[in-house]
Amino acid sequence: MVVTQDNPGQKTLELIVTWEKLPDDFQLEEKPVENTGQPLIAGALREILELRGLIEPRMLIASNFGICATVNGELVIKAPDWVYVPSVLPAESRRDRKSYTPNLEGEIPTIVMEFLSETDGGEYSVKRTFPPGNWFFYEQILQVPTYVIFDPETGLLEVYRLQNGKYELEFPDAEGRHWVADIGLYLGTWRGEKEQRSGYWLRWWDEAGNLLLWGVEQLAVERQRADRERERAERLAEYLRDRGINPDEII
Repeated sequence: MVVTQDNPGQKTLELIVTWEKLPDDFQLEEKPVENTGQPLIAGALREILELRGLIEPRMLIASNFGICATVNGELVIKAPDWVYVPSVLPAESRRDRKSYTPNLEGEIPTIVMEFLSETDGGEYSVKRTFPPGNWFFYEQILQVPTYVIFDPETGLLEVYRLQNGKYELEFPDAEGRHWVADIGLYLGTWRGEKEQRSGYWLRWWDEAGNLLLWGVEQLAVERQRADRERERAERLAEYLRDRGINPDEII
């Protein structure tokens, strides 16, 4: 994918970015979920982190969640499909957060993910004028270190790293994965089925290259292990009976 950047010789409009608290009565526009697969992919990413105990109270991990900034006096809100913020300030109330303003409420997100859909490809938009494109917002306004674009239909995974103020495409390793230092895991694609969705998924691998299992997969592994142990016990009991030993009398 070729992304057109601004002409270096062209005079560009100065950006004035501020971080302002949303009014308590501000009504966030609901971003529609474009298909049932997007929330499943996002949820599966979080599930592994929960099972591994990698989510701490100070972190913010969310999907389809408003990230706010004020650019040249205009409020800009983007709702990425998955976002990771390593440290946020405690919420002012016990109610769930409805939005997040970086620098005002905590750190800048270090990872933002967008899942491609059948819309106009706004994930690659470098549009500067209001409302700015997603790419421009994450790269120039938020300056998110890692921007991930994933196509669930084809399994194409693109990981961009912020280098000298611009996103640069990162090539995967020999296994087709990317090391995510903020989380301490590899990110890659996997094809299979979960929750009645068959297709490509984003998944995590540990530093040794082991695929981290979802809860349902762990249950299946434990069930198979229990079945093998039961079969072993039954064979042993039969062996003892053949030799005149009652296995029920063995302590």
